[in-house]
Amino acid sequence: MRVIANIVIPVAAMTGLGLVFGLGLAYALKIFGIEADPQVALILSKLPGANCGACGKAGCANFAEAVKAGVIHPSGCVVANEEARKSISEILGVEHRSKVKTAATVLCNGGVNAVDKFNYTGIKNCKAATLVFGGQKACIFGCLGFGDCVTSCPFDAIRMTAQEIPEVDPDKCTACGACVKACPKNLFVLLPVAKKYYVKCSSTDVGAVVAKVCKSGCIACRKCEKACPIQAVKVESNLARIDPMKCGNFGKCFEVCPTNVIQKRG
Repeated sequence: MRVIANIVIPVAAMTGLGLVFGLGLAYALKIFGIEADPQVALILSKLPGANCGACGKAGCANFAEAVKAGVIHPSGCVVANEEARKSISEILGVEHRSKVKTAATVLCNGGVNAVDKFNYTGIKNCKAATLVFGGQKACIFGCLGFGDCVTSCPFDAIRMTAQEIPEVDPDKCTACGACVKACPKNLFVLLPVAKKYYVKCSSTDVGAVVAKVCKSGCIACRKCEKACPIQAVKVESNLARIDPMKCGNFGKCFEVCPTNVIQKRG
């Protein structure tokens, strides 16, 4: 009996204390707790729940509170689809703003086409490799191919190709910008998906230097610039650039590029 008592009494005491503390916490929550805003909860239910931070807030809950407070417009969530942003605008009674679909685009076509200046044997990480003389590629602007962008993408929208260059799936990409931040060479930009053509190079070296270190870099020959019927292509600082606001998707630049550095999306 004494053994049973030694077990039962402590258990009963702990149970009683737990009940007292539980009731105390429930009472404190009722008195001092902040009642959840049902409108914020409704906004949160329309968000993707990615908590990616692309909107500038710590997560979707913070974004929902900021939208309700009028600090951010519903269009500030680049990850949500058009229908979700429209629903949030209707909940708040504010004007819906249509958003142009953009996707991350890598501006390098090097990879196996680019020459290595030394054999890198360190940590297989782009940021780590950059610390060693700017990386192993002879082109100082080029992709190092270790996939920091792939691991940073929360939507599995980027993969490394056989050419050792990242490839973005525009259907999966939400333009959250995680890859833009992750790339130490600043090779990612967000471009409108509707614009089919882009220059897949970032080198501003003169053409002769580019030709020595990469088979598929821009050599600033200006053929694209001359071929464009609406002057949407300009060669500046030894690099061809397509103005997405002017581009009419004619593809003339794509047809004449001798190094195939002008690419067609999709």
